Amino acid sequence: MTVVEVLALLAIGGVAGFINVLSAGGSMLTLPLLMFLGLPPQVANGTNRVAITLQSVTAVSGFRRMGHGNLKVSLYLAVPAVIGSLLGAWLATGVPDAIFELVLVLAMIGVSVFMLLPQPKLDTRPLTTDRLGPVIFFAMFLIGMYGGFIQVGVGALFLVVLYRILKIDLPQVNVFKVSIILLYTVPALLIFALNDQVRWGMGLTLALGNIVGAFLAVKVNLSSQGARWVKWLTLVMVAAILIRLIFY
Repeated sequence: MTVVEVLALLAIGGVAGFINVLSAGGSMLTLPLLMFLGLPPQVANGTNRVAITLQSVTAVSGFRRMGHGNLKVSLYLAVPAVIGSLLGAWLATGVPDAIFELVLVLAMIGVSVFMLLPQPKLDTRPLTTDRLGPVIFFAMFLIGMYGGFIQVGVGALFLVVLYRILKIDLPQVNVFKVSIILLYTVPALLIFALNDQVRWGMGLTLALGNIVGAFLAVKVNLSSQGARWVKWLTLVMVAAILIRLIFY
């Protein structure tokens, strides 16, 4: 890598890490960058998982240091997501991208609609495993499968599902989101690595930027204006994803 390439990976990684932890859509920046730097699409897809993994480790550890997070609930939610992720990563080696791009367009339109609906009445009780049921587990499986395949916009799906079904506030949704993403990204990364679709030098360089962005996002998420940041940044990123997919 040249100095310019390293700087580009660090800078874009920083922006992407901030967006991914606080909202969704950072991979829309990193995947094109990796391909611009010469990686084939599938290899870029796999390499991007290195940054996602380390970014998620940073976010999870940051939230836990501040006393946020519920390991038991996160593990329950992550199990179906991990199963879906393994299937999605396996499908990524053979299913045409056009099929999943169509799914992404429809999903992002749905996300926009749900984010603009009136705020649901939040359930202020502590989130326990008793409040989890078949609907949320099936939703986690589907989101995990999509995330295992391509990752772009997956955070927006988590935000909507956890916010609307479990009725917890958006900053707390992000706390659970990053834990689930970490747990399902590791096996997905392993599948890409076993298929020689990871370039570790670029992935680790990108990850340095993602880590810095994730660290800053944790601070913003838990601020007094955290929920407002999450909602409007998510809508902006969803709109950007839709424009990118529909018009380009």
